Amino acid sequence: MSPTTVQKLRLGVLGTLVWDVIMGPDRSDPMEDWGGLAYALGALDATLDPAWEVVPLAKVGRDMEEEARALFAELQSVSDTSGVLFTDGENNRVALHYTGPSRRVETLSGGVPPWTWDELEAWVGRLDALYVNFISGFELPLEVAVRLRSAVRGPTYADLHSLFLGLDADGRRFHRPLENALEWCRAFHAVQVNEDELAQLATGERDPWAWARWAIGQGVGEILVTLGAGGAARVGPTLDGPVGGDAAVIEMPTSQPGAGDPTGCGDVWGATFFGGRLAGVSLTSAMERANRVAGINLRARGATRFRAAAWADQEPPR
Repeated sequence: MSPTTVQKLRLGVLGTLVWDVIMGPDRSDPMEDWGGLAYALGALDATLDPAWEVVPLAKVGRDMEEEARALFAELQSVSDTSGVLFTDGENNRVALHYTGPSRRVETLSGGVPPWTWDELEAWVGRLDALYVNFISGFELPLEVAVRLRSAVRGPTYADLHSLFLGLDADGRRFHRPLENALEWCRAFHAVQVNEDELAQLATGERDPWAWARWAIGQGVGEILVTLGAGGAARVGPTLDGPVGGDAAVIEMPTSQPGAGDPTGCGDVWGATFFGGRLAGVSLTSAMERANRVAGINLRARGATRFRAAAWADQEPPR
């Protein structure tokens, strides 16, 4: 490294690349593209502060190795892909059949193995922050997640989404309560769920938002809740208060239209929000920007088109 070269900060991005087949209610005009972690990677590629670089931590089936290498080669925010491990067996493939604007039947085939602590230990100490996206829900077990928080020298953020999904014998995903929910939420500095998942976290409570405020008092750092066309909300300590102190709810409605393809919108939202916070952007500004970039994804169809649209939207360009 030359004396004038500035070492970039390293954001680890852990999750699963998925090959998606997306179908509407009548199953006509199916669209195939990279999905899963590709949405978050695309959002970060277009919006991450240039002081940071992305370090992907992903397992990919060898059947998709060539395509995955091509994808990473296109990402300007990625220079080090040694954390991408190619494994024997089929990569994750998901068929998404939408039965309504935001309701879908999801079927999984293939699947890469979860990460172990021995595989991750050498990586996490080199990271300045970590974003985890539970795309399959099988990326890593709770005991590994707990160790990650103390091993990474900066903030950790997790979209818990597919931890709420079971898998039947035919590969169909189904909603289920999250076991050890409070421990999962404590394992990261901030966690993201959608409105339905928040209700599952609060099983037995009449008011999911009351549960979220209670969880902050139990040591959960911050909960971000995506609300679809309603935007997003943040539950966490008051902005000048301590972790574990009184909780406040901040709502950030969206000005984006609600019609389009919602696949990947939550992934885009979380990656954009966390990247903004890493750059020192205020909480409300980071939420507003995440809403806007998720709206770009809503109007695109597939991670490839989204990434191109997100880059075109950046003013000024990186």
